[in-house]
Amino acid sequence: MSKENSKLSYLTNGIIKENPVLRLVLGTCPTLAVTTAAFNGLGMGLAATFVLICSNIAISALRKVIPDKVRLPAYITVIATFVTIVQMLVQAYVQDLYSALGVYLPLIVVNCIILGRAEMFASKHNVVESALDGLGMGIGFTFTLLLMSSVREILGNGSLFGITIIPEQIDRISIMTTPPGGFLTFGMLMALVIFLETKMGQKKKRAIGCEGCPSAANCQSKGACN
Repeated sequence: MSKENSKLSYLTNGIIKENPVLRLVLGTCPTLAVTTAAFNGLGMGLAATFVLICSNIAISALRKVIPDKVRLPAYITVIATFVTIVQMLVQAYVQDLYSALGVYLPLIVVNCIILGRAEMFASKHNVVESALDGLGMGIGFTFTLLLMSSVREILGNGSLFGITIIPEQIDRISIMTTPPGGFLTFGMLMALVIFLETKMGQKKKRAIGCEGCPSAANCQSKGACN
């Protein structure tokens, strides 16, 4: 594989092949909590993408300086710095989004997607590759949140980004705006991904442990999770 194709794969893996929500099943708490409206889903996705890119770049640049014994606290400190920046910007300029996301905005600090990419990828690759990985994972996360929130808002409220698109005479499916509706939408999207994999002949054998992880090829800690 050429260097150009390799770098492109770092960007595209997070969108489909290693989608953090639908394939790696990470970040499900904010995914289910904030996707009642498309505006909230898009806002959370963009905030997480910013933190992903910036933290990946910073951790990659400092990977040879950070002592191995304190790497996790160091990673969390770096991530918390960028989350604080995002939180202040959103609070200052997008008050409605800040109120809608609530506690889930500062909780980006402990989002499994961001900490996982820092540990598994950014700490082992150069700055450019880490930036591409963060962007790809962010796009995949944002796309999933936007898709889920759009489905739930349209079916639950008859609107999209607050604009009514279904006449008021048509009944809404109110369960879609509740937690059970989030789990239902999440399960349907995961089933759709598996169906598309099967139809395209790309379905892989699912296994427990490292063998069943889509990111096993990039991981240097094989066997540690068993």
